[in-house]
Order: sequence, then structure tokens, then C-alpha cells
Amino acid sequence: MILLNDGPNHPSGRPPTVVTIYTDGACSGNPGPGGWAAILLSGVHRKEITGYEASTTNNRMELTAAIRALEALKRSSVVEVYSDSSYLVRGMTEWLPGWIRKQWRLSTGGAVENRDLWERLQTLAAKHRIEWHWVRGHAADPLNREVDRLARTAIPK
Repeated sequence: MILLNDGPNHPSGRPPTVVTIYTDGACSGNPGPGGWAAILLSGVHRKEITGYEASTTNNRMELTAAIRALEALKRSSVVEVYSDSSYLVRGMTEWLPGWIRKQWRLSTGGAVENRDLWERLQTLAAKHRIEWHWVRGHAADPLNREVDRLARTAIPK
């Protein structure tokens, strides 16, 4: 578990909402048509969201799933995000500060791919207190398996 940020204070004095989010992205070919999915859980509430793009990559779908999940939150929350994408989790917990410091350049000098999505995700993440968790894909976690199925099902046939 890695704490990314502390998020904003709650001026209402209400305790923050606690939300668990599972995300996944999938592609049929890479690039190719892709799907993304997220399952959001808070108390007794559960919400599933999915979507697709006609031509994309697996990494873009992984990032899009996290973006759409955070966009679905109505107020600042304590969030636990679970993903089997080390690209997403390591990007948010390890790589992002260096990319920003180096003006979105890699150590090799090349440009960071998917910068548009990373910047959007960074902006959304700043509104919450988030812990990013990597889970082994297709393993014992039933919600990871379920969100994987939803992402694959979202790909247009």
C-alpha cells in the first residue's frame, strides 16, 4: 500500500467517504479496439462503469479506467484503488514526480507516452486521499477477475 497524497480537507466537517475501486483495461490487439471498466464500492453501494474506444492501447485503457472511476466520485474521498496494471500503479506511486520534474521526459530523453491521460489522472487524484494497490491479474481476487471480465466485455465485437 502506498499513500500518494493527503487530499483536500473537508470544509463541511463531515468524515470523508471511503471508496474502494477496482479498475482494468483490455485491448483486442495492441493497438486495437479496447475496453475499460471500474467497480466502485462504498458502504452498501456498488457502481459498475465501462466504456470502449475503437482504436487504442492496453495502457491507455488502464489509465482511462482509473480516470473514469475518479471522475465518478461526487466529493473528495479516501480511496483505495486496486489494479493489476503495474504501469498504472507504478506510474502514480513512483514515476510521476520524476516525469514532472523532467518536464515529461524519460531518463532516455524520449517523451512520456500517454501524457494527456497521466496529467488528467494526476489532477483527479489530487482531489482525494488515495492508496494505489497492485494485485496479481487473473489470480485469487474475485473483484479483479470481475472487472477484467467487464473490461473485455466492453470491447466492441
